[in-house]
Amino acid sequence: MPLAAPVARLLDQFHERRPVRAWSLIVTLYGDAIVPRGGSLWLGALIEIMALFRIDAGHVRTAMSRLTADGWLAREKAGRNSYYRLSQTGEGSFAVATRRIYFSERRRDAGGLRLALLGPGVDDRSAVRPALEKAGFVALSPTVHVAAGDRPIAAIDGVFLLTVPADDTARAIAATAWRLAPTAEAYRGFIARFAPLAAALATSRDPKGADALVARTLLIHEFRRIVLRDPALPDALLPADWPEPEARALAARIYRRLAPAADAWLDRHGQNEAGALPPPDAAARARFCES
Repeated sequence: MPLAAPVARLLDQFHERRPVRAWSLIVTLYGDAIVPRGGSLWLGALIEIMALFRIDAGHVRTAMSRLTADGWLAREKAGRNSYYRLSQTGEGSFAVATRRIYFSERRRDAGGLRLALLGPGVDDRSAVRPALEKAGFVALSPTVHVAAGDRPIAAIDGVFLLTVPADDTARAIAATAWRLAPTAEAYRGFIARFAPLAAALATSRDPKGADALVARTLLIHEFRRIVLRDPALPDALLPADWPEPEARALAARIYRRLAPAADAWLDRHGQNEAGALPPPDAAARARFCES
């Protein structure tokens, strides 16, 4: 199957979501492709890249102004040219997101749940909430909070802590507290959406560079949206049919297949203040190697 058809379909699906969030796609592009190559990109090169996604120059400029105003990007001028890189705030956010997107955080320990029960002596529930949230607790009800893991928490007057084993009841509690059903459905939708691309890659020759860059960026754009809302619970607290491992394996297979052609295209078209972009760093080359 030619690669152009599934890539075009993925682009159609991206544009079917309204409004089209060019700024969000640019964030994905920076995190996936630009940060590992020094982090800076000429605006003209970005406009050329985004044209591959059917996003015009006006929308790109508007998105870059927004990202700069919101503190995600920093702009540098050299003559008439503008170059953008992540701000310190953006770098910190990307470091956390990168680990979750490209490297599995599955926890194969026995797990178990901790329950925090707010007794009648807690007059102001909002006052204890920050300490509970810092320790990883989420609200199951106004007086019951749950957490997975053993992050330390100081004693709080009127709050009783219990530990329960990872049995069927604990899994039912976890599914409710962390709203696992919508996340599972999102993973299954991801698998259905990108399976045709995987099938095309399995039977095609080396993909064209532009198609590879578009497909890789859309892959990570979609996977990122799901992974960053996945609570990454221990396996023992997840349903038996939890689809994250299958989705991650699919993403890894597609990503590794597309990376050489996508990076080669950026070698030719990406530019920063010094000229051509440097090659991807070692951390980028290690992405999805655990899958």
